[in-house]
Amino acid sequence: MPESNTNTQFRLAHTMLRVLDLESSLKFYCEILGMQVLRRTDYPDGRFTNTFIGYGPEAEFPTLELTYNWDQKDNYNKGDGWGHICIETPNVYKACEDLAANGIKITRPPGPMKHGTRVIAFCEDPDGYKVELNETIAKEK
Repeated sequence: MPESNTNTQFRLAHTMLRVLDLESSLKFYCEILGMQVLRRTDYPDGRFTNTFIGYGPEAEFPTLELTYNWDQKDNYNKGDGWGHICIETPNVYKACEDLAANGIKITRPPGPMKHGTRVIAFCEDPDGYKVELNETIAKEK
């Protein structure tokens, strides 16, 4: 793990998203995008559920924390500082075909990045959060 200039080791642990419908979000991220539920905890006194999902063990891979506030009825304001999460895939064109076939809104069709060559696309999760799809760059051997 790389060290910062403070001599303390850091790593990206997770990104938290507030979701309006936990089951719809789990279907999108787990069934459609292939993540796994790593842990799920209900907090009855706080009236919320935290569910951590990802592509591997939390100690090795960054995860998404989906926070479901039980009493939330209105969509969350995304603000103007939010950008997107990014998920890599070997074939962005095929991924978009599969996502669209599952009713997922593709907001930027697949194609080369503006001012670049890497193939990207964007879709939205059930809460309207942007998800960038990036074509996996082959690692040098």
